[in-house]
Amino acid sequence: MSLLSKLGLDRREVRAWAMYDWANSAFWSTVITAVFPEFFSSVAAAGLAPGVATARFATITTVALVAVAVMSPILGAIADYAGIRKKMLGGFLAVGASATAAMVLIGEGDWKLAAALFMLGNIGVTGTIVFYDSLLPYVARPDELDRVSSSAFAVGFLGGGLLLAVNLAWIVKPEWFGLPNAVAGIHLSFLSVAIWWVAFSIPLFRHVPEPPRELRIGEGAAENPIVAGLSRVGETFRELRRYRNAFLMLLAFMIYNDGIQTIIRLATVYGAEIGISRDSLIAAILLVQFAGIPFTFLFGFMADRLGTVRSLYVALAVYTFICVLAYQMTTAAEFFVLAVAVAMVQGGSQALSRSLFASLVPRQSASQFFGFFSVFEKFAGIFGPAIFAIVAASTGSGRGAILSVIGFFVVGGALLALVDVSEGQRQARAAEADGVRS
Repeated sequence: MSLLSKLGLDRREVRAWAMYDWANSAFWSTVITAVFPEFFSSVAAAGLAPGVATARFATITTVALVAVAVMSPILGAIADYAGIRKKMLGGFLAVGASATAAMVLIGEGDWKLAAALFMLGNIGVTGTIVFYDSLLPYVARPDELDRVSSSAFAVGFLGGGLLLAVNLAWIVKPEWFGLPNAVAGIHLSFLSVAIWWVAFSIPLFRHVPEPPRELRIGEGAAENPIVAGLSRVGETFRELRRYRNAFLMLLAFMIYNDGIQTIIRLATVYGAEIGISRDSLIAAILLVQFAGIPFTFLFGFMADRLGTVRSLYVALAVYTFICVLAYQMTTAAEFFVLAVAVAMVQGGSQALSRSLFASLVPRQSASQFFGFFSVFEKFAGIFGPAIFAIVAASTGSGRGAILSVIGFFVVGGALLALVDVSEGQRQARAAEADGVRS
């Protein structure tokens, strides 16, 4: 068996699908994780107290996630009914990439403009993920979902890391590239993310087929897509109660992913608050990108041997350690240790959560179910940052909030133990063979 076969990347459509992880990871690594949070605190929110800047950044993150959470199920249902998943993905891509390119306009004190563009960028990138994830069960066979999902995340780490390395050079040594200062390097980084995101999305649009339009029993082919979509949202919500294991997985994911997203989104702004330098923060995030590649592949193989749920428990245990370390952290060296720990589990936990849920739902309704997956995922990103913002605003420091994140991993892990994976997969496969007509 070739290496590509072992990784689940031996077919062109699978590689093209995985390349979208490469494409959008530039936004996650440069904008969301490494550069924009510190840029917001030091430039866009210049003049505000550190605790206030942290609280406002957490607030705009929350608003963006709520917006996507509200839209995702409806748009997912419309995409399934009309057979336009790739078109929906392209529309959100256009919004996100345009907002990212416009970030070059942000100057000192322009925190309102920065907030608006950051929210649009977040809406764009998270909106695309709904439709991207829903394509997974069409490009991967049931027995390779974990490997394909993990490999795509690893490819994303590599793509996001390569561009971030270039961005880091522009920011740390702007004079080497004829740039006047670090802010110019940051602006150029935002523009490069937009171009990278669009350019490397092309393989998906060219080589991943649009899944066939499949109508449910009782639906007409000529119905208004919006009316049909709204009807499907209600039906899918009722179906979630029948798919007990998929629903339990969603609840578990919502809770433990709340802790994960809080760490991902607020790590650099928290590090900046406690005195970690900008260069150290970005270098640590760069370390996560490249160190995360082998660990993400490893989680795909681990799931084949230990099982997906047990592998997720390993990730949650490591995240608990990360919270303890972050609470005690005072030096850049400790931040680098934390970065390595995050690299071990970030990609694997996200990839296995995605593939596990994909195996528990019928694929002809994947966009609708992943719309709800997105709702739970976005609400997972709401409560953690919101708590962080409240504690940071009330105490003037984010340090006191960090240990509360452990609770998300404990409760989420307890719910995950209730998921009967074999029964959930059996029910989903039975639904695929019944109740749908082309």
